[in-house]
Amino acid sequence: MQPILYETHMHTPLCRHATGEPEEYAAAAIRRGLRGIIVTCHNPMPDGYAQSSRMYAEQFDEYLGLVQRAREAMAGQTDVRLGLECDYIPGAEPWLERQLQTAPFHYVLGSVHPHVGEYRQIYWAGDAVAYQRLYFEHLAQAAETGLFDCLSHPDLVKNVDPDAWKPETLADHIGLCLDRIAATGVAMELNTSGVHKVVREMNPGVPILRQMRERGIPAVIGADAHVPGRVGESFDVALGMLADVGYEHVSLFLERTRQEIPIEAARESLREISSTPN
Repeated sequence: MQPILYETHMHTPLCRHATGEPEEYAAAAIRRGLRGIIVTCHNPMPDGYAQSSRMYAEQFDEYLGLVQRAREAMAGQTDVRLGLECDYIPGAEPWLERQLQTAPFHYVLGSVHPHVGEYRQIYWAGDAVAYQRLYFEHLAQAAETGLFDCLSHPDLVKNVDPDAWKPETLADHIGLCLDRIAATGVAMELNTSGVHKVVREMNPGVPILRQMRERGIPAVIGADAHVPGRVGESFDVALGMLADVGYEHVSLFLERTRQEIPIEAARESLREISSTPN
């Protein structure tokens, strides 16, 4: 069967916490039985926001060039597309809107990163549960901007204070935020890299994934690969999780347009090859 899936979430050395050139990630996608990759490195943000984990604004053209170089180098072998992972904080909308008009992106992730120092400095008030509630409020606001195709790792906040993470007590609030997200048509990501974080489960966990399905929110899978060896990691497990909560299709975006793939077809298309992060 021909490859179908893409790695939809991966980074480059420009973010300063990933290693490997895009061509290496593309080669890993071939080994994993994927159709291609969408490069989604962390976007430049205004005023040096979280600058330690993203490219500088003056490196943006370099980023575009890296992706184009890989697309040309891998032509005829695998498909390489341009994407971007954008941090969302209230007030950044004009910056993001201008940025997203500068290049022909195929896929744009909207992310809230509650662990970064700048976000905590603005929003942390000493109450872990209130912080969790605000995080989901910001996810809903991100969807409502209309800037993003998909919201990435949508329960990432559980890793900030795992002892205070009790999703059942937040279920009603999360549900209201998911109602707002569902109304926008924005997709949400099942991010397989969560198994390597403090709370060792995918983002989101099953309870939130089930709430997403109940509301008809499309789901995209991505490995959030920061090394080539994690491209397509645990996609088979992620597809099984989606099927278990009632999803029949997994989504991906090309040219900012959502495509639906039957989960069974996606599973059949995968070629599992053992690999370790490199």
